[in-house]
Amino acid sequence: MATRSRSHDAQTRKDDLRIGKPIWLTTPHSTVPAAKKLPRGRFDVIVIGAGISGALMAEALTRAGKSVLILDRRPAVRGSTPASTAMIQHEIDIPLTRLSRKIGPDHAGRAWVRSVAAVADLVALSARLGLDCGMGPKPALYLAGDEMGARALRNEAEARHGVGIKADYLKRADLIERFGIDRPAAILSQDSASENPAQVTAGLLRAVLSRKAQLVSPVEITDMAELPSGIALATRNGEVLVAEYAFFCTGYEYLPQMKTASHHVTSTWALASRPMPHLPGWMRDMIVWEAADPYLYFRSDEAGRIIAGGEDEEAADSNSDPEKLAKKAGIIARKLHDLTGVNIGKPAYTWSAPFSVTDDGLPIIARVPGYVRCFAAMGYGGNGITFSVIAAQIVAAAIAGSDDPDAAIFRYR
Repeated sequence: MATRSRSHDAQTRKDDLRIGKPIWLTTPHSTVPAAKKLPRGRFDVIVIGAGISGALMAEALTRAGKSVLILDRRPAVRGSTPASTAMIQHEIDIPLTRLSRKIGPDHAGRAWVRSVAAVADLVALSARLGLDCGMGPKPALYLAGDEMGARALRNEAEARHGVGIKADYLKRADLIERFGIDRPAAILSQDSASENPAQVTAGLLRAVLSRKAQLVSPVEITDMAELPSGIALATRNGEVLVAEYAFFCTGYEYLPQMKTASHHVTSTWALASRPMPHLPGWMRDMIVWEAADPYLYFRSDEAGRIIAGGEDEEAADSNSDPEKLAKKAGIIARKLHDLTGVNIGKPAYTWSAPFSVTDDGLPIIARVPGYVRCFAAMGYGGNGITFSVIAAQIVAAAIAGSDDPDAAIFRYR
């Protein structure tokens, strides 16, 4: 018997994901042309979503020789991906010590170790494909705040050492001497990275198109039915597409079948400064964030711009207020100045966007409930790019008929 369910049309419908204009939309090589007409024939996999998750999934599949069709109801690379500040952190939103209490030390340790590996895998993949996207490793500085003080950070550093992750505990004197930051403590680690999220996504899509994958937009999937030998997807215009498998990676616009109490949508704000030629050297080479609620995070790009964000709110729609965007950008710039002494002046770019989170800070990467041939990934929190790598690896393995050893950690819950 076929399994049927309404799909994309039951999701949150918001054509404009963002208020403001992310800097990445102004950079070269950040777009990919798509076909307008759907192809005929059957595919091994249909990927719904042409952002970073869909691009990584299509890359893994085409590398394995699968035929792939990528669909999006927006132009490619124009959904939630450009809203990212592209701090590719190995550090998960929930500290290892706290995550161990939530899901057990074994799964928590494996999740953190897998995150470290995912960052390294993405850096290596970008180099192997020759992507021009500003990709490069960067150390991360995690500062004490109202969520974790000096003692908690010392315990966190020890926990990371215990699972084989390098982490240096820094005291106040170290922070003042090396970075001019007056905080009780911090953790300095070496396993993160940064890049231009639009350029890396566009580069990946160009790579998969060169392997004969196909990209079509705008196309909206509104219904799906599982068949004995595949999955059928219906579009809003009445076309029917058939594949052996389907993978939904549509950001915060998740499938209604994936609704769960452990997952919700929230809002975030970000800014980019003009190029600043006289930044302290450490600010050019470092990702910084703080153990606070709400927290500040920032990095610089190759041109010396400061990319900063934070002030997240537990509300799905509060990001849509232009007045709030101006207010939040002012708060972020002021916090940056108070912490570092750097005054960015009026931001060159400001933007806001919704994103989805889970209670334990880990994404959901799983088969859609009630389906065997349909997968979905969501709930990436502040680690969207890192978790997208893991999602591509887990789902590609499942489609190939093998089991990823960490798949159960990211199960539907």
